[in-house]
Amino acid sequence: MIRVLLADDQALVRTGFRLILAQAPDMAVVGEAADGEQAAAMALELRPDVVLMDVRMPSVDGVEATRLIRAGGAGPTRVLILTTFDLDEYVYAALRAGASGFLLKDILAADLFSAIRVVAAGDAVVAPSATRRLLERYVPVGPAAQAAVTDPDVLTEREREVLTYIAQGLSNAEIADRLYLSEGTVKTHVSRVLTKLNLRDRVQAVVYAYESGVVRAGAADR
Repeated sequence: MIRVLLADDQALVRTGFRLILAQAPDMAVVGEAADGEQAAAMALELRPDVVLMDVRMPSVDGVEATRLIRAGGAGPTRVLILTTFDLDEYVYAALRAGASGFLLKDILAADLFSAIRVVAAGDAVVAPSATRRLLERYVPVGPAAQAAVTDPDVLTEREREVLTYIAQGLSNAEIADRLYLSEGTVKTHVSRVLTKLNLRDRVQAVVYAYESGVVRAGAADR
């Protein structure tokens, strides 16, 4: 059973998500939070598998709540940011804070179930290409973008190449086709990239690629 915590300042929205998730036989809502502070406290207490986190809430917003959850020792708890807007500076900040991705609030029920299952299994749900578009719009340009990140020189030339393709939104199969490698070999390279850079998933890898300067905003497709 996948345990889900709902965090949204609108009670009607929380009720809607609770009713939707009740349709999934493998999911259970274990709590509801009306703001980020409450969400962070409940996440640390209840240790849910996934937090569906509204990004814009009064007092403590979803970005800060995500940061508190990731820093507070909530274990394997993953955060999915909910937003009304596809490209949003708050979402970018939340990805940097440790969120595993973002969903639009008008998502279909089947897609919501799929996203929760993927994140609960330890992967990310945001298409890297969507994350890339967001980063191209909001990532800092210049020296500030390279602060406080692991040196990409820890990667081999091949691993750095794979990271660049991840930032372009390519799947493992597409990367394998570009590099004339097997998909299994690419999967191994991706795993090594994440391990060496201390990243959780592909979303964090895309964020890293921009913030380290491996990929420049607006230049990923060149």
